[in-house]
Amino acid sequence: MVTNVTNFSRSGLYDWMAQRVSAVVLAAYFLFLIGYLIANPGLDYAQWHGLFSTNWMRIFSLLALVALSVHAWVGMWTISTDYLTNMAIGKWATGVRFLFQAVCGIAMFTFFVWGVQILWGI
Repeated sequence: MVTNVTNFSRSGLYDWMAQRVSAVVLAAYFLFLIGYLIANPGLDYAQWHGLFSTNWMRIFSLLALVALSVHAWVGMWTISTDYLTNMAIGKWATGVRFLFQAVCGIAMFTFFVWGVQILWGI
């Protein structure tokens, strides 16, 4: 039996659920933003700033940022384990896969922290 030490939740079912739940959160966020843009056709900076200054919108945006991070991690982990294999790239597959996942993880963490700083003005 193979032990997965780099996936998000150690279970394919939980990864599948995380992917679906995060997609629903991202869809809700996207649809809200599209609806807001349609409802406010002459949107200016003051209105946009006002929307993102409210705590509920900051929390909703933070939830979307967490969902984006989870969604991206599960997706990139799946890609790396499906395509960066010994058959595909040879005996260095484990090292290449680890490096790929490390770069993806560092990038996602960086983008998440950057997003929190933008949202909360830290």
